[in-house]
Amino acid sequence: MLHKTLSNEKFCDMMEEHIEDILGYLFEENINFSILTNVADIDFEPPLPSHITETFKPITMFVLAGYTFESSLIEDGVLSFEAGFGSENIGSLVSIPLLAILQIIVEETPIFINLSITESLRDRRKEVDKGVKKSMEALLSNPENKKLLKK
Repeated sequence: MLHKTLSNEKFCDMMEEHIEDILGYLFEENINFSILTNVADIDFEPPLPSHITETFKPITMFVLAGYTFESSLIEDGVLSFEAGFGSENIGSLVSIPLLAILQIIVEETPIFINLSITESLRDRRKEVDKGVKKSMEALLSNPENKKLLKK
């Protein structure tokens, strides 16, 4: 019963909303914080070299302070910020889906714990992309619909 509740879409949506509200509050109040997150769901742009990514644990902590904090942005359910990695301080834009945030920590104290259970967010994005592709293929299978495309 608990698993069913924690993986329920409505519960996950509420959890995501709560994460966004807490992060918004911390940004408004200019409070530095850390997050624990599932690194498998994070995107780095540009991608980081393997000698850096190999050092990441499956659950990784990011400290949002200084320029990293100032560059932070929440948009479309994703927290993004710029950070430097490794001794070379290699810069990358880090993008983390809000539901991949497992904890929010202020001054070494967790102020939020994400209890939602979601399948891998990457797997979910792939499924959405497949669905869009199938829909487009179905639409374009009718020659009459090809005139709907913008040129």
